[in-house]
Amino acid sequence: MAPPSGSLIPERPLGRSGIRVSSLCLGGIFDIQANQHVLHRALQLGVTCWDTADCYQGGRSEIGYGQFLERQPEARREIFLISKSDARDPEGMTRLLNRSLERLHTDYLDLYMLHDLRSPSELTGEMERWVARQKNEGRIRLFGFSTHRNMEQQLLAGATLGWLDVIMNTCNFRLLQGAGMQNALEKCGSAGLGLIAIKTQGGGPIPADAERDPAGQFLGRGFSVGQAKLKAVWENPHISTICSQMHVVRHLAENAAAAMDQTTLSWNDREGLAHLAQSTCAGYCAGCERLCGAALEQPVPVADLMRSLMYARSYRDIELARECFSAIAPGIRERLLATDYTLAEQACPQGLPIARLVREAVELLA
Repeated sequence: MAPPSGSLIPERPLGRSGIRVSSLCLGGIFDIQANQHVLHRALQLGVTCWDTADCYQGGRSEIGYGQFLERQPEARREIFLISKSDARDPEGMTRLLNRSLERLHTDYLDLYMLHDLRSPSELTGEMERWVARQKNEGRIRLFGFSTHRNMEQQLLAGATLGWLDVIMNTCNFRLLQGAGMQNALEKCGSAGLGLIAIKTQGGGPIPADAERDPAGQFLGRGFSVGQAKLKAVWENPHISTICSQMHVVRHLAENAAAAMDQTTLSWNDREGLAHLAQSTCAGYCAGCERLCGAALEQPVPVADLMRSLMYARSYRDIELARECFSAIAPGIRERLLATDYTLAEQACPQGLPIARLVREAVELLA
């Protein structure tokens, strides 16, 4: 599937803000300094929503975007620019926001987010007041959070806070099979929150046997399995855009073609994805850390470990995987290996072999 000649990525409203963003967002978890050509091509295709964070690639992601915007300042008017903070206190958030604005060569961000929210308790009244000040000063337009764990609970909590504008959360053909996720997305949509989907490919192994592999089914319809997975997320009316790491032009072109193509998934297509989700669920961590975590005698960042392993396996980005691993598991290698994960495995709805996967992550990434 190639992008139609002269077409651009469709736009969608970002919740109650009324701001329209490209339905495909460029995820900046890569060395953008070394991949400036991807940014040029993204603009040509109409991928004008760009995402990054203060910590991505040790800052090289923000610096790379800033390098582009410094050379082409007129492009800033076209771009919906997102960055994120690892800090949670007002002083730390101010410091990181200042640094992000400096790196990005801009005086405002269209969306500023808390990076990887772990609990709704982090969304304090003090933070709400900080957000109001930054908006009044014109330094940010919208505010929200990203999350990789316990998505349904985080979404439902976010929907009750009127001062939030956007949530960026894991959402894919697997998670969309569940009524809980569908309900949480509906609640956010009703509350006027803009939703940005990440991790939309769903990771995990794909069966090799033709009987269970739907690739032939989708290719016959003119798109790949990966493009079908994107379409499944776009078909949810509450999703504003899909944020995807596209560090090579080929990947960007494939995703852009799927966004521009107006073919909708058929009933058979959806059934194929549902069967794929069911038959490969044991290879995918759904991020419901509240279940496996509660079963362990001492805390272990299971969801984060699975995410770092996903970066190594599915993304084939060992540098990113090690960066993620080193941020979550410094100095606890022996404890990770010594922990008994039997009860956590019993609590896992996906039936993940957690002990084996933790050992694999430690041996590969430590």
